Amino acid sequence: MAARRLSIAFVSAAAAWAALIVVAPFLASRAHASTFGAALTIAVYAVGRAVCHQLPERSFYLWTAQMPVCARCTGIYFGAAVMAVAAAAARLEPRLAPLKRRLAPLKPRLAPLKRRPTYATVPAANRSYVGHRFSGAVRGARLMLAVAALPSAATLVFEWTTGVTPSNWIRFAAGVPIGVAVAWLVRAAAENQVN
Repeated sequence: MAARRLSIAFVSAAAAWAALIVVAPFLASRAHASTFGAALTIAVYAVGRAVCHQLPERSFYLWTAQMPVCARCTGIYFGAAVMAVAAAAARLEPRLAPLKRRLAPLKPRLAPLKRRPTYATVPAANRSYVGHRFSGAVRGARLMLAVAALPSAATLVFEWTTGVTPSNWIRFAAGVPIGVAVAWLVRAAAENQVN
């Protein structure tokens, strides 16, 4: 049940942050924002400042106001939000309901098979296997993150070698895979699929 709550919290936070980085420029562009709107705008831009360089030339502008994070960070956060929401929607897919009803009588018998062994629950003689299995999951997660970072790394190498700054849309697109990979890993960890 804790995994479900963690998953719901992550999906909510990812979607809310992606929405806030769009809402904040809208509120900032209004001449007479409410007190709540002004406070929200200041808070979002302050959080954006803590996680991003916020260079004007590397940021998108909405409603004549600069977004709270740069184009690459916007891609990362939008990729994470889309992945988190899509993964949550896939879990709620109604077509699985009839299958779940048919498998319900088997659930008590299958429950021991679903639980993955932890280092503490495995006999000492078999612990090296469990450690090897877990290290494989960690290696897979690291590989996924490295592959997801390749487009961003390519834009940096391009910029450093040519002196030409890629467009904000290219930087946005290069950030999306990082957000998707991180969101997938967080959801998988919440469901205890990655240790």
